[in-house]
Amino acid sequence: MKAVNIYMEANPNPNSMKFVVNFMLLQDGVSFDYPNAEAATDSPLAQELFKLPNVERVFYMSNFVTVTKSENVEWIEIQDGIRDVIRPYLEAEKPLILEELDRDPLFDENDSEVVKKIKGILDEYIRPAVEQDGGAIGFSSFEGGVVKVNLQGSCSGCPASAVTLKSGIENLLKRMLPNDVTEVVAEGV
Repeated sequence: MKAVNIYMEANPNPNSMKFVVNFMLLQDGVSFDYPNAEAATDSPLAQELFKLPNVERVFYMSNFVTVTKSENVEWIEIQDGIRDVIRPYLEAEKPLILEELDRDPLFDENDSEVVKKIKGILDEYIRPAVEQDGGAIGFSSFEGGVVKVNLQGSCSGCPASAVTLKSGIENLLKRMLPNDVTEVVAEGV
């Protein structure tokens, strides 16, 4: 059995908690977001977590699992139960995801130069900060100066995400690509 240590880390979304483990779960830049049990068909661990009462979203990235709970319960009431699902699952070295990735999900050789720059900025400057808070940001599209992104994990539904999007991400992209980016919007928030 693999030795698994888990510690919890709060983030700006009071309904999400990061369960950080002592090893990498996924390769750098790869994440999986399950907004509900029906979406978790390729993830046995997420399916197990969704069986717990009050679990509303499960997100994986790097060395952590972010769980979003319902508002009507406090973390102290459910955190041990969540940890008691994650630890034995990882100790048994069961697969996190039932599919394999054959390429880097962020970069595509067919992207325009501007899109490559946008993705590079998102990856280098924004992804690490968002990941610190238990979430992820994904590039969706770029058209007519508007960058569309997906907010995942703890960022989805977070009260601070609108401020982060406009004050942080949009300002950075506009400053670094002033002739190209006019606005940043989030899809599916």
